[in-house]
Amino acid sequence: MASKTIRWSKRITTSQVVKLLRAERDIQKAILIFDSATSEYSNGFRHDDKTFGLMISRLVTANQFKSAEELICKMKEENCNISEDIFLSICRGYGRVHRPLESMRVFHKMKEFNCHPTLKSFITVLDILVEENQLKVALKFYRYMRESGISPTVTSFNILIKALCKNIGTLDSALKIFHEMSTKGYDPDVYTYGTLINGLCKFGKIADAKLLFEEMERKGCSPSIFTYTSLITGLCKSENLNNAIQLFEQMVGKGIEPNVFTYSSLMDGLCKSKQSSQAVNLLNFMIRKGQNPNMITYSTLINGLCKEGKVEEASEILDRMKLQGLKPDAGLYGKIINGLCSKERFVEAANFLDEMALGKISPNRLTWSLHVRTCNAVIEGLTIHGDSNLAFRHYLSMQSKGISVTYNCFSVLMKSFCNQGDLQKAGRIFEDMMVDGCVPDEEIWGLLVTKFVERGELSDDIQSLLGLNV
Repeated sequence: MASKTIRWSKRITTSQVVKLLRAERDIQKAILIFDSATSEYSNGFRHDDKTFGLMISRLVTANQFKSAEELICKMKEENCNISEDIFLSICRGYGRVHRPLESMRVFHKMKEFNCHPTLKSFITVLDILVEENQLKVALKFYRYMRESGISPTVTSFNILIKALCKNIGTLDSALKIFHEMSTKGYDPDVYTYGTLINGLCKFGKIADAKLLFEEMERKGCSPSIFTYTSLITGLCKSENLNNAIQLFEQMVGKGIEPNVFTYSSLMDGLCKSKQSSQAVNLLNFMIRKGQNPNMITYSTLINGLCKEGKVEEASEILDRMKLQGLKPDAGLYGKIINGLCSKERFVEAANFLDEMALGKISPNRLTWSLHVRTCNAVIEGLTIHGDSNLAFRHYLSMQSKGISVTYNCFSVLMKSFCNQGDLQKAGRIFEDMMVDGCVPDEEIWGLLVTKFVERGELSDDIQSLLGLNV
């Protein structure tokens, strides 16, 4: 903690310290305020559970967990009341930064501070473990909860079902617990049904999900937007588009507003059924309803349009995406560029490569190989269709960026410049080929030697490279 102090009034109060701590956004300055107030102990002020709790909360928000835990120890030394909520704020903080086992460690420390965890604490930690996919640990923790005398609730059953729905091997166990809930006097709620329906759809058990959805409605448990979206997504993935559309219309008819995930799932189903134009219509409907598309929405549409050869429409969607302030990645550009290449519109494809360079859009590890193939295809296409100078510019750009040039691309460029009589560029490409370990075939060797000999421009370096006697 900071060692500096600030000036205080003669009579410092808890409410004054709390007010200052809440008003100060900078965590280091908040620490300074807290420490300065501590130095006023000789004047009668003492931190209590309110100031300690607020400072711990601020430290957790700033991910300063060690300092937060040290303050709990300080609270114990000063005989302050340490509430369950103070411990849970640290548990949730560790969960937020994906450190679930630390959450469980802090939970087990509660008893050391004479703070006995209630159902609230057990539920909080159990949910953190499940969210972070610590499923084996979560199931052990659930057993420990029961052994500790904590009775189950609908909430704890829901979290347990969520854990079991994460793997296809435990899905039957989730269903078993669901069916046992009613016999034990616990009525499944909308979250219970939604979790199970989502799990069933994720693993392709669409028929079971539909039956559960119908049961849910019969029992008067109104499906949430999450439930509808899960089933619509599952129906689309199982190529049951008509049922997905009907369910979508049913949802809208009941006054339940679809969210961006609902729209994106249905667009994906339309695109996979080669109905990308209808997917674009759905996009327009979505925007009129005040919903902003996200990256997934745009990616789905661009991919679907390109697969159907509708490159102009895909380019328009890309422009709309940029106008919304979203930045397309290399994968999306690659789909449009490949679509243009398939239509032999190589100059436009090259323009998109330039746009990527200007926007500093680079492929990642997953899209790198696609980008390499795309760049080579553009250069080959430009060369074959008569724009070899533009092809050469992009070739030099590829070389400067360390993008591999294929043998076929080298070969096409070499033949083009040799036939044009541009031996300077032909020689440059030949040397690059050799450096990259690409051995030219007999046709290229013969063509290159012939053109240099005809022009009498066979330099000593090139002759040496070709293995000719100088």
